[in-house]
Amino acid sequence: MQAAATGTFASSVPLAIYAATVSARLRQLGVTAPGATIALVGGALAAAGIGLSGLITWALSRPELAVDPTLVHALYYLVFLTGGPGHIVALGLLVAGVAVPSLVLGLLPRSVAWAGLVIAAIAELSFLTLLWWGFSVLLPVARFSGLIWLIVAGAMLPLRRRNRGAQ
Repeated sequence: MQAAATGTFASSVPLAIYAATVSARLRQLGVTAPGATIALVGGALAAAGIGLSGLITWALSRPELAVDPTLVHALYYLVFLTGGPGHIVALGLLVAGVAVPSLVLGLLPRSVAWAGLVIAAIAELSFLTLLWWGFSVLLPVARFSGLIWLIVAGAMLPLRRRNRGAQ
């Protein structure tokens, strides 16, 4: 369990770097609306959520904590909350922060930008897991589609903004 916890914690670092990088790229491409900042904050919160989840999971792997079932139960819920809805809702902000300005400014193909908006909406709706466990199906859907979308969007974002008037 310690190896998985360490891997989960370590995964927060590239996510934070991605958020900072994509935010800077959006600004370089002329995004002056809040999208770049939303992407940065969403990415930082998503990285913090998954990182905290990994650290709490690591703590759960310690044998001295296993003797207190109430503590184990409480920590288990914290792992779920920080790595589940907390991480996914913030990840949705990161995706939306990239997708919206990309759609408005034509930085990504419309289909890719719209897919990002749909994924972001699913991620934001994952907060409903806190009200009814049945909505937990949104968590892996948003997590995996969101991460794949971020890779695709990162690869497709232009280095320089195209001049819309040029042919």
